[in-house]
Amino acid sequence: MAMLGAHEPLVTTTAGGPFQAFQDLMPYRVQDILLVASLYDAFTLQEDGRLNELILGEFLELSLHHTPGLTHVASAAEALALARSERRFNLIISTIDPGDMDAAALAREVKGAGLDVPVVVLAYDNDERKRFIARHDTSDIERIFLWQGDARILVAIVKCIEDARNVQHDTPAGVGVIVVVEDNVRYYSSFLPAIYTELIRQSERCISEGVNLSHKLVRLRARPKILLCGTFDEAWTHLTRYQGQLLGLISDIQFPRGGALAPTAGFDLARMVRGLLPDLPILLQSSRAEYAGAAAEVGAAFLLKGSDTLLAELRRFMIEHFAFGDFVFRTPDGVEVGRAHDLKSLEERLATVPVESIGYHGERNHFSRWFMARTEFALAQKLRPRKVSDFANLEELRRDLIASIAEHRREQSELLVSDFDRQTFDPSGAFLSRIGGGSLGGKARGLAFARFLLNYHRVADRFPGVRVGVPPAVVLATDVFDRFLAENDLLGLALRSEDEREIERRFLAAALPADVVQDLIAFLDAVHWPLAVRSSSLLEDSQYQPFTGVYETYMLSNDQPGLEPRVERLMEAVKRVYASTFTNRAKAYLRATSYRLEEEKMAVILQRVVGARHGPRFYPDFAGVARSWNCYPTPPLKPEDGVASVGLGLGRTVVDGERCLSFCPRHPRHIINFSTVEDVLANSQRTFWALTLEGRDGDGGTPHEARFDLETAETDGTLNALGSTYSPQSDAVFDGLGREGTRLVTFAPVLKHRVFPLAEILSDLLAMGSEGMNSPVEIEFAMRPGSTLGAPAEFGFLQMRPLVVAREAEALEVGEVHPERLLCHSPRVLGHGRITGLRDLVVVDFHRFDRAHSLAAGREIARFNARLMAEDRPYLLIGVGRWGSTDPWLGIPVTWDEISGARAIVESGFKDFRVEPSQGSHFFQNLTSFQIGFFTVNREVGEGFVDWEWIAGQPAEGELGWVRHLRFDQPMVVKMDGRRGEGVIYKPGSSPDPDDR
Repeated sequence: MAMLGAHEPLVTTTAGGPFQAFQDLMPYRVQDILLVASLYDAFTLQEDGRLNELILGEFLELSLHHTPGLTHVASAAEALALARSERRFNLIISTIDPGDMDAAALAREVKGAGLDVPVVVLAYDNDERKRFIARHDTSDIERIFLWQGDARILVAIVKCIEDARNVQHDTPAGVGVIVVVEDNVRYYSSFLPAIYTELIRQSERCISEGVNLSHKLVRLRARPKILLCGTFDEAWTHLTRYQGQLLGLISDIQFPRGGALAPTAGFDLARMVRGLLPDLPILLQSSRAEYAGAAAEVGAAFLLKGSDTLLAELRRFMIEHFAFGDFVFRTPDGVEVGRAHDLKSLEERLATVPVESIGYHGERNHFSRWFMARTEFALAQKLRPRKVSDFANLEELRRDLIASIAEHRREQSELLVSDFDRQTFDPSGAFLSRIGGGSLGGKARGLAFARFLLNYHRVADRFPGVRVGVPPAVVLATDVFDRFLAENDLLGLALRSEDEREIERRFLAAALPADVVQDLIAFLDAVHWPLAVRSSSLLEDSQYQPFTGVYETYMLSNDQPGLEPRVERLMEAVKRVYASTFTNRAKAYLRATSYRLEEEKMAVILQRVVGARHGPRFYPDFAGVARSWNCYPTPPLKPEDGVASVGLGLGRTVVDGERCLSFCPRHPRHIINFSTVEDVLANSQRTFWALTLEGRDGDGGTPHEARFDLETAETDGTLNALGSTYSPQSDAVFDGLGREGTRLVTFAPVLKHRVFPLAEILSDLLAMGSEGMNSPVEIEFAMRPGSTLGAPAEFGFLQMRPLVVAREAEALEVGEVHPERLLCHSPRVLGHGRITGLRDLVVVDFHRFDRAHSLAAGREIARFNARLMAEDRPYLLIGVGRWGSTDPWLGIPVTWDEISGARAIVESGFKDFRVEPSQGSHFFQNLTSFQIGFFTVNREVGEGFVDWEWIAGQPAEGELGWVRHLRFDQPMVVKMDGRRGEGVIYKPGSSPDPDDR
């Protein structure tokens, strides 16, 4: 008998067996999903390569024969061709615009081809979804869902489709029904995954311990159906048809009835249901708190949609009111002789269980079917043609199974995220492991995807002498965060308190889960290299809300004598990252998005710091950020050529907007900010950051980071491949350090003489990332040189995220410039489109400002920002120097939350200082992702102007030491031509377009 049988039942039962009645449940099953999306979107949905765990835990209960397969294509045309030719797909999931055809057109084509395949749309941005619905006929689309960072949405989509098609067949057997009425895509996309998860947990709680795997599978198949309705009429039809099987009703209050929006439809529905089923649990939800009383009058519980704990309250209601598995080795007489919960333990058990047990399961296809259930499709496919009779004896079968699993696990280790096992953890190699369940978070998911891309494109073979890879890391997944909050009763405090010190104090005093502590002890017992403890929240590095620079990262030297102090410092760092989820800055950032703080969850990355030890310091030779799209190209460069910013030492130099070097990877000799000797002297990096291995730094930075001068780098030998020398006698800059003079960081040996293939590596990685994510990308990296013993140099791939670039879909020309009408004109503008309705201007007083007072000016701007955001008044912000720089002599050191209310921002050169926009900072990432209009002005060199005299003559609404707030009766208008990089800002009422007034 074949070891993988495609059509045989999972279990064999005798007539009248205890679960025979459920064998025919769920005749319609989503067995093959066609996913139409970019490579990155597909990877995201598969939750970091762990869709097999999702399917095992969330899908397998629906089908004993099959689990859903997932086929990915990158275009609608490919999807149509595949669906027509193979006709095996039960569900098509498409992003709104996969590239060649929008989802509405795809659904029409599927229907027109006579294919009975539902098309579901998965949107990644709520505004994009609204525009799509407004502009397209969506009648052929089964349903639209919204991606909100939780991979369980895929489970909810599949179950929602299956339940709708199976409910009529399954209810006669006694399967219960829950009716959910909600027409708001965002809300049902948020709570449907939570409802389904709770249903599975509840079903598992009802199954007593000791029941075998087959019983569990069958019992879970009988779980209640959820019927999602968008109108009153649809809901009432289901409620009356399945009234004998109803377990409960969860309903919105305002939704369509009879073709029109009915503000109190939920109350009417509840009253009618009460007359039909007086004892049915009913939960009403609304964004209006005043409806709570009316809900009580109709005998319903009430939830406020705006509640920070909506999902937790929903789960609690279900638990209170609405009443997978191991491989079990058995001998032919049914005696259990071993269990395995994953491939590794299966491999181990195969070596020890009686050989007759292996033969017993092999004859019954148990091994191959278990692999299929866990979506180990490659292994299942490999074993498909093999039969027990193909082997000379059962011992040969045992050896073949062990060898096949071992080979498969080795292949997986190069791509997938492994579960951390403290008993078998091996610190060698570039591992990526997780502790706990749940999501890896956005940043760690990006790292996992980067590993996938590097393997997919076989980058290891491209650069001899350089190992390009993701540094080894362990991730504390989001379930550890949830457990930490729950076990220490911290969620309520964290959500509601604005006292950051109290939150941090309580978090530091709380205990991490005991099993997690044991895993951390085992991890640190095996590794002694410096660690970066990095945030990786669910929403971090997402395409539309990147949350870049919002949460904390801590660097640990991890070299204290003894294990206990190292573990204590690591746990402290983890808890500080957790606490940073609830800082006022993070909360303000979230308020600018469509997400609730309750929906944000934090994973933490424990990653080896790329670098080498130099006496009491540890740091990489260089680190930086690269983007595949250059928002500020200078001839002959083009935007698609990309840009990189690099600096000696830790990457803090770049991401904090300090002096560093920018160049184009495709044209590495074109140094953007080093055009003249004066430019080199003005813009060259003068200090660098390193991790101190002795004590703490006294420089006010994060723990164990300190700033050093270039003389230290020269002593360490790290300046040799990056440095040049300025000779005052000849007023010239010479490559290398072979003469006397001022040391400069120019990267000339790397970029001119190619002592390290930095430009080539970045060009390749940016191209791979852009193709994989189907969008421009940003990557962070660090480099460690090879050793004298022949070890290769290391290029550490630290992070990758999508980069939002303004879409210049519609023409918008600035037109002829009339200076008398303009507040500002710039030939270097980031953004595209028109911004209207700005009646408030926050401006640094150009005539009085002194760069020595940049910190004070930043604090004043933050006060105006908070006031205007409270009044819901977006504003124009104009300042001098580089915004977001941590160096007060280069600009005004504000963080994103301190200027988050600005819709357009201008940074201007200041007297003797020319401003260069930083393309390597977290600040810049937020600008691009939130699509803020961003103007750069250097009047002294002919790059636009700001009418400072006109501003000085306007009366102030408010004024602090260095900053003024102006308010106008008529609006200022911002126009930006992203194709040419030019923009203007009209004075109030001065726009020539009548529609702007």
